[in-house]
Amino acid sequence: MQQKNNTAEKSSILAQRSPAQPSGLIQSGRLPWIAGIATACLFGMVAAFGTVMPSAEPPIAQTLSVEPLALQSPVPDQARPADFWNEERFHNGETLAGLLDRLGVEDEEIDALRRSPDKPFRSLRPGSSVQARISSEGELRSLWFISGSDRLTTIERDAQGFHSSEQPLPLTAGTAMKSAGIRSSLFAATDAADIPDSVAAQLTDIFGGDIDFHRDLRHGDRLAVIYEVFSYAGREVKYGRVLAAEIVNQARSYRAVWYSEPGSSSQGSYYTADGKSLRKPFLKSPLEFSRITSGFGLRMHPIQQRWKAHNGIDYAAPVGTRVKATADGVVELAGQLTGYGNVIELKHRGGFTTWYAHLNGFAKGLHPGERVSQGEVIGFVGQTGWATGPHLHYEFRVNNQFRNPLTIAFPSAQPLPSDRLPTFVDYARPLVAELDMLRDSNLALLE
Repeated sequence: MQQKNNTAEKSSILAQRSPAQPSGLIQSGRLPWIAGIATACLFGMVAAFGTVMPSAEPPIAQTLSVEPLALQSPVPDQARPADFWNEERFHNGETLAGLLDRLGVEDEEIDALRRSPDKPFRSLRPGSSVQARISSEGELRSLWFISGSDRLTTIERDAQGFHSSEQPLPLTAGTAMKSAGIRSSLFAATDAADIPDSVAAQLTDIFGGDIDFHRDLRHGDRLAVIYEVFSYAGREVKYGRVLAAEIVNQARSYRAVWYSEPGSSSQGSYYTADGKSLRKPFLKSPLEFSRITSGFGLRMHPIQQRWKAHNGIDYAAPVGTRVKATADGVVELAGQLTGYGNVIELKHRGGFTTWYAHLNGFAKGLHPGERVSQGEVIGFVGQTGWATGPHLHYEFRVNNQFRNPLTIAFPSAQPLPSDRLPTFVDYARPLVAELDMLRDSNLALLE
């Protein structure tokens, strides 16, 4: 009896010292084992803490010491304050004074530069970047820019004023690799991918015998290109030849690799990866970018207002758009003709002739009897003769019979001879591998 009373008393004491618990659980006796484990852990920790002995070493004494420090007087910097560079691009229609003002050049210095007897800015062209070195006092120390002839013009200040010098630009050659998806046109795609216009124009020449860039391109087509880049001081100055390219048009791939045979006097040409020449007797279009407004066949004449045979293809394009010869030939006519306005007739081998009408003007020096090459600029789009708007009228004749240039089939050029094919394949292999890499990366972005 005494034992039961002791047990009840201990239980009461533990209940008073334990945190409050839900009464139903305690009364039902479901958690006594938890209380036992907690009690054991508690006594275990107390025992563990009890084994740690205090350190026998005395505490380290800490003292605060304040000592005055003598500050040294600043030594005046005798060096000349650093100059700084400004860079601006010369805009089309801008005056020289406006450019120099944006560079931070003072008015009196602008007058001195403009009066310079050696005319240092005579080779400055719109689009050129100009760099000026200005002192901290705002004085112009030097200025340089790159002219269109790949020459470096430098203007320096000396005791007598400004003097200029010009020297060939030491360019560093390299290559660039870029790809783009086509949404509307080739040139819109290359602009979006920051591919130079000169490279885009080459693409139209390279693939112009297989792709009509006015009619054949579709949304979702893509391109990849490897081209030469020439730089100065880490800055891209100009762009060279397309070394390899691919255009995927309507799920069909067209590839080209530039190749010039070692030791050959020829300038080289573009071939497929297996050595077939991409050169066609005639380009599919004489313009780089345009749209067809009138096809070949019967139509209502826009001026005479009657049904009449239209013996060519009309390409709408702004005045001044470059017109290219679609094949090698000889100039038969370059002048005016009733209805045609300013017109060029080219005579080609095999009884073929091509006509280019309503021109605004002719290429400089073009005259009858002159030989022209495929892709060479021969004139510019205009609105001369019987024309209701600026466009090019292009005719194709075989033995003086009108033919539709969009449907006529031409034979391909001869491939590389079999004995020279292995050398070409070895040369083309790394370029083809880079095209594969560009295509895969482009597809990964699309996915």
